[in-house]
Amino acid sequence: MGDERRGYLYGLTAYVIWGFFPIYFKLLQPSTPLEILAHRVIWSVVFISLLLAVMRNWRFLARILRNPRLLSKIVLAALLIAVNWGTYIYGVNSSRVLETALGYFITPLVVVLLGVTVQGERLRRWQWAAVGVGALAVVVLTVDYGRLPYIALALAVSFGSYSLVKKRLGLPPAEGLFVESSVLALPALAYVVWLTAAGHAHFGHVSAGHTFLMIFSGLATAVPLMLFAASANRVPMVGIGILQYVAPILQLACGLLIYHEPMPPARLAGFALVWVALIMFTADALRRRTAAEPTAATVEPAAALPSR
Repeated sequence: MGDERRGYLYGLTAYVIWGFFPIYFKLLQPSTPLEILAHRVIWSVVFISLLLAVMRNWRFLARILRNPRLLSKIVLAALLIAVNWGTYIYGVNSSRVLETALGYFITPLVVVLLGVTVQGERLRRWQWAAVGVGALAVVVLTVDYGRLPYIALALAVSFGSYSLVKKRLGLPPAEGLFVESSVLALPALAYVVWLTAAGHAHFGHVSAGHTFLMIFSGLATAVPLMLFAASANRVPMVGIGILQYVAPILQLACGLLIYHEPMPPARLAGFALVWVALIMFTADALRRRTAAEPTAATVEPAAALPSR
C-alpha cells in the first residue's frame, strides 16, 4: 500500500471514529455532561502521559514553560477545546445529535470567516458565495428551530477558533493534547472530587461497564487524533478537506436512523443549503488545486488538527 493511500486509510478511520461518537457519549449516561467532560480531560492526560513516557519525549515542556506567550496561547486553546467538548457532549446527551452534526458541517465556513476577520485573508468569489449560502441556511434553521441553532454555532465557532490557535502554536498532536488537557486537569479533578464528596458522582457507581467507558474516554480522545496526524502528513489538504465531512455525515445518520430525531421539511431545507455551500466551497478548492498543480505535486500537510 502506498504512503498516500495509507494516509487516506488513517484519516478515514479517524473520521469514522469521530462519526460514531454520539453512540459512545450516549453510553456514558446517566453521568452529566460536565462529569463526562471532567473525566475525558483527566483520562486524556493519563493516556498521553503514558504515551509520552514510552516515547521518552518530555523536552518540549521546558520550552513551553520558558515561553509565557506560548503558554498563554495554549491556555486559550485549552479553554476553546473545553467549550467544544462540553458543548458536544451536552448536545448529544440532550438528544440534539443532528444539531451537533450541523455544527461540524458549518465549521469550514466559520474557519473561512475567521481567516478574513482575524488573519486578514481575502476570499475568492465562490468562497463568498458559499459563506452567503451558509448564512442563509442559519436563517432558515433559526426559523425552523424557533431559536438560533446555538449548539451548532457554539461548536463551529469554538472549533474554528481552536483550529486557528492550534495553527499558530504548531505543536505536535500528542504534546499539544497533553499540555491542553493538563491545563484543564486541575479544575477537572477538583470538580470530580467535589462531585464524589457531595454524593452526586456516577463514576464507579453505575456499573463496571460504565466505569470502563468513562476511563476509556481518554483513549477514545487520543487515538483518532493520532490517526489524523498520521493522515495529515501523507494526504493533500484538499483530501483532508473532503475527508472531514465523513464525521458529520455519520453523526447525522446516527441522529436520524438510531435516535430518530425529527427532520421536518424546513430543517431539511436548512441542511440542504449547508450542503450546497460545502459543495461550492469544496469545488472551488479542487478547481484551485487543479489549476495550481497540474502535475499533482506534493501539497503541504494540514496545519490545524481537529480534536473532538
